[in-house]
Amino acid sequence: MAVVFTVDATTAMGVPPVPNDEIAQAAADNPDALIAFGSVDPHLGRAAVNEVHRLVAEYDVKGFKFHPSVQAFFPNDRAMYPVYEAIAEHGKIALFHTGQTGIGAALPGGGGIRLKYSNPMHVDDVAADFPGMKIILAHPSFPWQDEALSVATHKQDGYIDLSGLSPKDFPENLVRYTNSILQNKMLFGSDFPLITPERWIKDFETLPIKDEVRPKVMKLNAAKLLGLTG
Repeated sequence: MAVVFTVDATTAMGVPPVPNDEIAQAAADNPDALIAFGSVDPHLGRAAVNEVHRLVAEYDVKGFKFHPSVQAFFPNDRAMYPVYEAIAEHGKIALFHTGQTGIGAALPGGGGIRLKYSNPMHVDDVAADFPGMKIILAHPSFPWQDEALSVATHKQDGYIDLSGLSPKDFPENLVRYTNSILQNKMLFGSDFPLITPERWIKDFETLPIKDEVRPKVMKLNAAKLLGLTG
């Protein structure tokens, strides 16, 4: 199965996203293959809160995706807290892009994208202020890998997904924590189409991951987090 979502960065980027309804309906039409997450423009205030409630009511989306660098906001901005309150009210997951992004890379000025928004430590405030809300830090968080590992180990409901980077390029500390203290909190992801699942899995097989940990990363952790198992 695959988690699918759009990113609503209309205010920051000036371009409308793929509609939430299109993503959610595709998942509803293919429930054996797709799991929908929603996205809201963090600059829209009450309208963003209403969109959270609507997507849960109409499609029962499993969570919400945020990309702080593309959407140009700090996750711990108190103006965002009503959105998190709505997500927490429904028991849904908040998924935050962390670390560098390929969007805007090598363009003049990075296309105006600012990396500072995606430091995982900004999400630490959200985790502290919304205990019980499941939070996923997306991607190996270059150049803030230690910060991401710290948040995930310190906050009970903090997780890390391993998408967006070939496992061959994982830093040593990420592999070490995956094999030990965070083995129940690491989640497979490819970031397709940027990396295909086939390539990611092939590269992951080259890492010195313990036999008992591999199935947790590849399936069991995510299945439990997404409520697909007991």
